[in-house]
Amino acid sequence: MARRVFTSFHYVPDNWRASQVRNMGKIEGNSVVSANQWEEVTKGGNKAIEKWIDDNMSGKSCVIVLVGENTAGRKWIKYEIEKAWNEGRGVLGIHIHNLKNSIGNQANKGRNPFEDFSVNGKNLSSIVKCYNPPFTTSTYVYDYIKENIENWIEEAIDIRNKY
Repeated sequence: MARRVFTSFHYVPDNWRASQVRNMGKIEGNSVVSANQWEEVTKGGNKAIEKWIDDNMSGKSCVIVLVGENTAGRKWIKYEIEKAWNEGRGVLGIHIHNLKNSIGNQANKGRNPFEDFSVNGKNLSSIVKCYNPPFTTSTYVYDYIKENIENWIEEAIDIRNKY
């Protein structure tokens, strides 16, 4: 049975890559938001964005941060990571820079977003796993993620349960 997860990603550059991961049939999660829908949410300001995140993260056992070139350090990505960890959800990252976007381009590898957090004096990046598929060909990256994502989710939940 697929776990219910929340996917966190930098919308504009990575929504195509994120859709590939979300459509693998391995996870259940928040519905895909169109650019128009996201624009409506963001028009409501910070409180509306927080509410949207809170509502969509509710009932999820894990948060997957899909790490693109500029994901780390973004305000809402940080909010989602902190909220997930503080509420006891499993958390993991997957580098998606080598998945092709809608026009067939890959991106540069982004920084690990968990480096920005500490838990009991320990860097979160030493606790939470951030997977970097060992391929540069987009189809191989896709297959690697699809083959492993369910195990990564279970491992992330197990790790979180230890803290």
